[in-house]
Amino acid sequence: MSSGTDDTLVNKKCVPCHGGVSALTQAEAEQMLRRLLGAPGGDGWQLAEGGKALKREFKFPDFYRTMSFVNAVAHIANIEDHHPDLECGWGYCRIRYQTHSIGGLHENDFICAAKVDAIPR
Repeated sequence: MSSGTDDTLVNKKCVPCHGGVSALTQAEAEQMLRRLLGAPGGDGWQLAEGGKALKREFKFPDFYRTMSFVNAVAHIANIEDHHPDLECGWGYCRIRYQTHSIGGLHENDFICAAKVDAIPR
């Protein structure tokens, strides 16, 4: 999925992050958010918890489509080995990304958010 010259978030691959690196600063997180919001389908993401988390809510017309989306998100999480917190129910899915090992945001969170945005809805 990644090409040598394409640095768009959706085409990047998550890197292992087991601590020992710093979380993004508020300014860095805001810059990454602008990059995400500028990508196709990127509207709706917001920084939360003082810039330490990335959140978005998705709406669907029924439970089946909600769960199909949740399963697609789970597939991305498995491939990237980076797992969001999910809350879902009839017609909605709320996603929260945070790199728990560093207590804040990492580029991986924005990469996965961009991949979620690429899921057909």
